[in-house]
Amino acid sequence: MIAFHAMDRSHCAPGGGGDVVISGRPQPDEYADYAQADIDHVQGDDAVAALRDSARETLAIFEPLQDDAIAGKAYAPGKWTLKEILGHLIDDERIFEYRILSVARKESRPLPGFDENAYMAASSFESRTLESLLREYRIVRESTIALFESLTEDEWLRRGNVNGYDASVRGLAFHVVGHELHHLRTIRERYLSSPRSS
Repeated sequence: MIAFHAMDRSHCAPGGGGDVVISGRPQPDEYADYAQADIDHVQGDDAVAALRDSARETLAIFEPLQDDAIAGKAYAPGKWTLKEILGHLIDDERIFEYRILSVARKESRPLPGFDENAYMAASSFESRTLESLLREYRIVRESTIALFESLTEDEWLRRGNVNGYDASVRGLAFHVVGHELHHLRTIRERYLSSPRSS
């Protein structure tokens, strides 16, 4: 099983001499305006550390759950189920990882957006086991971390056009974490919160 332990990255710094370069925290002009509120919830200036932290939070929420207890569970009609949210996080991360790779490799063409609801309608997340979704989540996250740990200072700062806005590699990286934390807050508040006693 893949574990996302906190690692000592004190030897790493933007432009420092460590093998792994810390991303630094993106400025507001390095990501989409709509992502600001979510990125505000991301702590620190290290995209890799933030990814490991959010993975631990996600796994802490989903690993104790049982398939039969969450089958079809949504907080309102027409809303995504818990399995669908986890599947969406996987899809979104794969897409953003491709965007990050493309921008880091100086892709000059604009990268397209995607319709998350259309993707969900074409998925089969709810019919899968939670165990299979968690396995896929861990693999995708480890792949993203491996990519991030390979980036140089220059690559973190490269910019491209994504879904109609200009973004840096580190801006997109923080967007991944902010998006995940947004969904985790929704899960805690709307799916897992205990009913208030009268």
